[in-house]
Amino acid sequence: MNPSSFFFISFLLIACKGKNYEINNHPDNLDRQSPKFETINAIPPPDGYERLTMKEESFGKWLRAIHLKKDDRVYLYDGSLKKNQSVQFAVLDIPTGKKDLQQCADAVIRLRAEYLFKQKRYDEIVFTDNNNTPYAWKGSDNKQNFDRYLETVFGMCGTTSLEKQLNPVISRHEIQPGDVFIKGGFPGHAMIVVDVAINNKGKKSFMLAQSYMPAQDIHIVKNPMNERISPWYEVSIAEEISTPEWVFSFSQLRTW
Repeated sequence: MNPSSFFFISFLLIACKGKNYEINNHPDNLDRQSPKFETINAIPPPDGYERLTMKEESFGKWLRAIHLKKDDRVYLYDGSLKKNQSVQFAVLDIPTGKKDLQQCADAVIRLRAEYLFKQKRYDEIVFTDNNNTPYAWKGSDNKQNFDRYLETVFGMCGTTSLEKQLNPVISRHEIQPGDVFIKGGFPGHAMIVVDVAINNKGKKSFMLAQSYMPAQDIHIVKNPMNERISPWYEVSIAEEISTPEWVFSFSQLRTW
């Protein structure tokens, strides 16, 4: 391998990296005391909060019904364990695939596409690359072909293109399940809001999920800023949201 090739590959490997990437915590040495929940909807909101009411066929309702794995360790696409096992609260029972493709933005795409596929809203399954070239699902309910289509999308689209495709959320107080925190580029990252709750004063809290690099299980992340309400985060006056492996701002919140 010539030096320029090595530099290029090294650059790609940090494309989704934030702080604390791959901390060397051996998975077998970590204390596993998180309670087990069957679905996202079973994770209780913080004290004094109730989940937002969602329409029956909405994206948010679908996200809440996603099953969680009994094994709360995060595995990479090749079956090995992610080194940093201190990030996740729970792991979504969603396929990762056998290739290093379903990384951060791809996980968001996977969830949105699977929802639309389940709803048979096939004409809405369209994602664009950095040149605004559309990749539309042209099939019907053939799941094997659909998975191959998603692999193509994962290879052609990423944080930069998805950020362009999504629409800014005007106010952080409008946050909804299915919204996306996203920073396009190299490095870049994307995380999806999988649930939102509200209290009697109108204050909201939310839950985040991500994949990362290399491709790995989609997982709900803990809240390192406030362990008391983890895995929920508060919509506060502070601009930054510090997650275990990335820091976002509310100005980076997008919606479909």
